[in-house]
Amino acid sequence: MIKHPKNPAREAIKILSLAAVCTLPLAAQPQPQPQHFRQTHPAMGTIFTIDLNVPDQATAEQNMNLAFEEIDRLEALLSNYRPSSELSRISREAGSAPVVTDPETFRFLERSFYWSRVSDGAFDITVGPLLRAWGFFFHQGRIPSQTELNALHDKIGWRHVSLDPETRTISFTNHQPMELDPGSIGKGFAVDSVVKLLRDHGVTSAFISAGGSTLYAIGTVPGAAGWPVDIPDPRVPGKIATSILLKDTSLSTGACTEKFFIKNGHRYCHIFDPRSMRPVEGMLQTTVIDPSATDSDALSTVVFVLDPSASRRVLAPRPETQALIFSQSPSQPPCVSINWKNTPCRETPASKGTTSQ
Repeated sequence: MIKHPKNPAREAIKILSLAAVCTLPLAAQPQPQPQHFRQTHPAMGTIFTIDLNVPDQATAEQNMNLAFEEIDRLEALLSNYRPSSELSRISREAGSAPVVTDPETFRFLERSFYWSRVSDGAFDITVGPLLRAWGFFFHQGRIPSQTELNALHDKIGWRHVSLDPETRTISFTNHQPMELDPGSIGKGFAVDSVVKLLRDHGVTSAFISAGGSTLYAIGTVPGAAGWPVDIPDPRVPGKIATSILLKDTSLSTGACTEKFFIKNGHRYCHIFDPRSMRPVEGMLQTTVIDPSATDSDALSTVVFVLDPSASRRVLAPRPETQALIFSQSPSQPPCVSINWKNTPCRETPASKGTTSQ
């Protein structure tokens, strides 16, 4: 249930007599102070949390219900776990003939394959078979043989997917079913949809979190310059790398702190390099700030897969996009920042060679 905190300003208003209120000019009427409300909702394999600053509980409940209904609608549309979803239908049928889809799903796929093209395949939503082969689809964890991976070669790859904007069709040029996995961009797409919905309903102060990995701040916290967000330093447990104020923009983080498995003392991450068909090695955490949650979600994977120099090339046309990269690879600096507004890449006792740009 949403709690309705006491509001001293409202209580003070109540003690005024009706006659006194009526004598005040319209412009001088006291305005209700915003109150803070929070609700959570399970969806898309995670927990969505929404914080709102609105005048009253009724407004909060209405907006929360609309937002969570929107998330559920998009999960039903884009889930690769649901055979009834539009994305699953495309995965099954587009290898046999072009599949006509709705404008929203087509827009989602266009943006997904845009990032595949820009990143030269570092981002690729066709990796569903890889997640199954490595045991991530049902969280079991296994190491496939090279023979198994070779057999998947023609079943994955963004270049096998053709989009026709004029007919709004998708076809697989390898002429076989594929498995599109929205996990690296779908939550961001849902967050952007919720942001638009809330703004359309007059919300000016809100914070949306998709499991903590993709965030969006609408406006600010009353009396502050933004919504405070701490970014952890994965090199030192419990340490904060930097703190920022988020306002009218998104932040996404990619890390292997929750989804991984260990075999023979080796840690295997759930984030893949689709080009090698293997989990990414040596990367600890990436954080990306971008005006679009869809894009920050995708880019947190792009910069996780690419080395920092390649990530700089991808982000070069996007000066408004910031990236913070933590690595434990011996061939890379342990901390790299790209377009970041301050200098979070400070040395720790266990790290040297930090760089920023």
